[in-house]
Amino acid sequence: MKPKIKMTKKEKEYFKKLLIHQREEILKEIKHISEDTLGKSQKDASGDISGYTYHMADVATDTYVREFSLGIATNEHKIIYELNDALKKLEEGTYGICEECKEPISKTRLKAIPYARLCIKCQQAKEKI
Repeated sequence: MKPKIKMTKKEKEYFKKLLIHQREEILKEIKHISEDTLGKSQKDASGDISGYTYHMADVATDTYVREFSLGIATNEHKIIYELNDALKKLEEGTYGICEECKEPISKTRLKAIPYARLCIKCQQAKEKI
């Protein structure tokens, strides 16, 4: 049986809105990245309308920007997964429980990182490894 944390209805609603808001903001960011960088051809992205070949440095820069944007989008997708999982836990009544020590995660931490899986103590221990 999973431990449950007691939250008032008001707190539960607050965290639900916070999680949903963050998810919506990240989805907007991913859409912007897709449309702005990943959805354009290399020629469109550079703004070059001539029929001449690209300079190697320009191609390298464009490739770097595309890969960088793809990396950001990938990380954003991971956060969306975490946000969705946190919403599921909120509905189950297990939101805010550290996955390591099973103790409550501080509300201050949850306000800063609403999808946190670990309390600060366990997170610090994990990062030392």
